[in-house]
Amino acid sequence: MDTPPPLDRIDEAILNVLRVDGRITFEKLSTLVHLSPRPCLERVRKLERRGVIRGYSAIIDEQKVAPGLSLLVLVALSGQSGRAAQKAFEATINACPEVHDCHLISGHFDYSLRLRCRDMEHYRVLTESWMNDDALHIDKLVAHPELASVKRSAQLV
Repeated sequence: MDTPPPLDRIDEAILNVLRVDGRITFEKLSTLVHLSPRPCLERVRKLERRGVIRGYSAIIDEQKVAPGLSLLVLVALSGQSGRAAQKAFEATINACPEVHDCHLISGHFDYSLRLRCRDMEHYRVLTESWMNDDALHIDKLVAHPELASVKRSAQLV
């Protein structure tokens, strides 16, 4: 398999600007990265084709859209659950609109989720349905309600 060439300093500069302002004009972007507009546009398109730039989005203040509760939830599947349970869990999470982020992690827990619920009752009903689903093999859920957002990166990882 061919490995793509590493990013050079101009590609890195383009990415750093786009992380902060994905709506910047190519004219302005080219000035900031010291490149003429056409080659700058070509580099951005190349980064998009390579999958380095996966998309563009807006940073939404969720509290203004739908007041509620944000929670960080750590999930442990049972030790004997296997790959089928992982796939079932991931399919359930991908279909759940309350789950905004899901990461497979190492350590005592298997997944880290960021959820948005109307209130604690909504969270309780949602997670109770997961716990009662034998196909998911959930051993433990630990919730940490977010009290305040101290730093929020615009970067999509």
